[in-house]
Amino acid sequence: MKTVQISLNSIDKVKSFVNDITKFDCDFDLVSGRYVIDAKSIMGIFSLDLSKPIDLNIHSEDSANEVMETLKPYMI
Repeated sequence: MKTVQISLNSIDKVKSFVNDITKFDCDFDLVSGRYVIDAKSIMGIFSLDLSKPIDLNIHSEDSANEVMETLKPYMI
């Protein structure tokens, strides 16, 4: 598992983020405080406080480099 900090501070950014990560077959969790939600769930993302950076847990070993390239626009 790898953890990175991301920022999803606009509706368009959330939509493009979900579209980008649904292409991958691995699991992604967003962690904000004591809440952990599925990062592929757009409704779940909007339940979080998006004004602050969010931790993204990536549960993948095989496609890690490709995932990191896709996440570059969102990482802090």
